[in-house]
Amino acid sequence: MEEQVAVVIGGILGGLLLLLLLIGVSYYLWKRLCATFTYEELSGTTAASSTQGDAPCPPDARTQASRPPGVPFVVPPSLQSQDWVPLSSREWAQVPQDPYPALEFLPHTTGSNLGDACVAGTIHPELYKIPEDKSEADFPEGCLGRLWFSVEYQQEAERLLVGLIKAQRLHAPSENCSPLVKLHLLPDERRFLQSKTKRRTTSPQFNEHFIFQVSSKSINQRVLRFSVYHVDRHRKHQLLGQVLFPLKKETLAGNCRHILWRYLEAESLEPPSEFGDLQFCLSYNDRLNRLTVVVLRAKGLRIRENTSFVSVFVKVSLMNHNKFVKCKKTSAVLGSTNPVYSETFSFKANPAELDTASLSLTVLQSAEGDRSHELGRVVVGPYMYTRGRELEHWNEMLSKPKELVKRWHALCCTTEP
Repeated sequence: MEEQVAVVIGGILGGLLLLLLLIGVSYYLWKRLCATFTYEELSGTTAASSTQGDAPCPPDARTQASRPPGVPFVVPPSLQSQDWVPLSSREWAQVPQDPYPALEFLPHTTGSNLGDACVAGTIHPELYKIPEDKSEADFPEGCLGRLWFSVEYQQEAERLLVGLIKAQRLHAPSENCSPLVKLHLLPDERRFLQSKTKRRTTSPQFNEHFIFQVSSKSINQRVLRFSVYHVDRHRKHQLLGQVLFPLKKETLAGNCRHILWRYLEAESLEPPSEFGDLQFCLSYNDRLNRLTVVVLRAKGLRIRENTSFVSVFVKVSLMNHNKFVKCKKTSAVLGSTNPVYSETFSFKANPAELDTASLSLTVLQSAEGDRSHELGRVVVGPYMYTRGRELEHWNEMLSKPKELVKRWHALCCTTEP
């Protein structure tokens, strides 16, 4: 029994000794294996790891000492005359030729002296100034002023959010101008919203917000009108100008706020003609052979009130020898005697065809079903078809290529009302 215990104990001790021997051999082999993969420090690394205060050495000598023979490094000839400083044991960086530039090249303000000179590495506020918006300083001759505003339409709540931002260079009767703005959502002429009156300024800052409740079905047939008034000391309102902004799908897209500006326009003081008037622009591009028509607005229309649904649109037709060539229509505006469109149409027309071509603009009122009632028409073209203001408008368009020529024209009724 004792012999068996002695054999067991001897086996355990022998196993422990064998395990220790294996551990020692493994550790020795591991150390030898790590030593084979360790790179030897090159003799040139001591020079390469010098501090920034050390004097830089020539690039050629430095690269030969700090690079192994198998990794070539050549400084381009255009950079060999420049100084270099070490960034790490394997990289070099170029230093400026003149670390102390002359004072006249340092950023400074007018009237600065040696004590005001900026130190290299400081932040210069002049470099971070936002450039001036030249559009706010560029006003055409005869301009009545410019108005900045924002529009946003919330589809779910059916709310039109209008922001009145500012106006600039209002053409006021005196320097003591006290402007205010009235906002209409046409064709509703009776209800309006009004801004606060700003005192003694021709460039007022309003920063006011207004809300109109309007359905999504009729928003694209509405027109936003800004009327800018001067309030004198007797509290009488004098109109300085107005801005008419049609609410189209393009301008309300995205359910986001759109910031815009428009020039003020003078209100037409001439009474409308018997059947109303139509304002539009003509332009001809002789290089593209393109005839452009911009239908702006109408006023004083004789709308039939006995229909259940009233909307007005304009049909623009290109004619040649009194034969129909092409026709385009504006969007329909809810029944208003003064609709606003601001829509552009283009037609192809060769210069040789302009002597026999004409444009017919017809104002139509939609009725129930597919029927429509003609409210008036105007024709512009050469001497073959027109006279008076219509002929003058056509000739002015030809004499001013690529320029929009704007005019009012009286409508003529060709059917019994």
